[in-house]
Amino acid sequence: MNRAFNRKKDKSWMHTPDALAKHYIPYNAKFLGNTEVDQPKGTEIVKEAVRKLKFQRHIKKSEGQKTQKVELQISIYGVKILDPKTKDVQYNCQLHRISFCADDKTDKRIFTFICKDSESNKHLCYVFDSEKCAEEVTLTIGQAFDLAYKKFLESGGKDVETRKQIGTLQKRIQELETENSGLKKQLWELEEQLMIAPVPPAGSISLKPPMSTDVFDMVPFSAVTPLVPIPASNGTPPPPTTTSPTDMSKDLFGAEPFDPFTCGQADFPPDIQSRLDEMQRQRWRGSKWD
Repeated sequence: MNRAFNRKKDKSWMHTPDALAKHYIPYNAKFLGNTEVDQPKGTEIVKEAVRKLKFQRHIKKSEGQKTQKVELQISIYGVKILDPKTKDVQYNCQLHRISFCADDKTDKRIFTFICKDSESNKHLCYVFDSEKCAEEVTLTIGQAFDLAYKKFLESGGKDVETRKQIGTLQKRIQELETENSGLKKQLWELEEQLMIAPVPPAGSISLKPPMSTDVFDMVPFSAVTPLVPIPASNGTPPPPTTTSPTDMSKDLFGAEPFDPFTCGQADFPPDIQSRLDEMQRQRWRGSKWD
């Protein structure tokens, strides 16, 4: 490990053992990001990673992007990187996978550590910017290593397997939390869609459109609708109705339909006939203008 861990070996550690063994120590910092490195440790390896991520930060600043703020939770089980507002775990670096940690002596704000990724087995260098506690974070990680090593000696190596199991469980919890966040987002989108969609009033029943009625609120009579005979009061059926083709051309009183415009001139007196002729001319003019 980096010599920063035993830099103050003659002095006491900054935190109580229980604070790191039973709880965690939180720190706030700006996260420049992580980048793959070739070696698990080395000062030059870390310096090159810092230069690379600083250059990327300058590019993001020129584009108007701000450096991400994170919360670090340090314990004997590892270093967690969380969103300070939502507390969502972004990275969970288990302590036995961290191989190097150091603060930059040329820039007091920068501190880093190298961790082996559990899925890709690549070595990633994590770089942070903290104005006040860069060296303190490095020493706190060193203290966590010291306590973890002591527990390893006390347990005869069994504690390593326990930490691995805990790390696996923590990873599964993180996956479930991510899945839960996705389901909450889908539920919220569905609720938004339901709020936008028109909802019929409670208890309403979809019915067929009502039939149109006339000015007297009566259903109009249709000649094609068959009339159903009503049985007589004595129980005997009424005589069947007979309709001949010739009867269809007569009105309700049995008379021939009357059309005053098809009658000849000899059918009416002259005064009536002249009025009919005038009505015929008006009708012809109206149809011509239409």
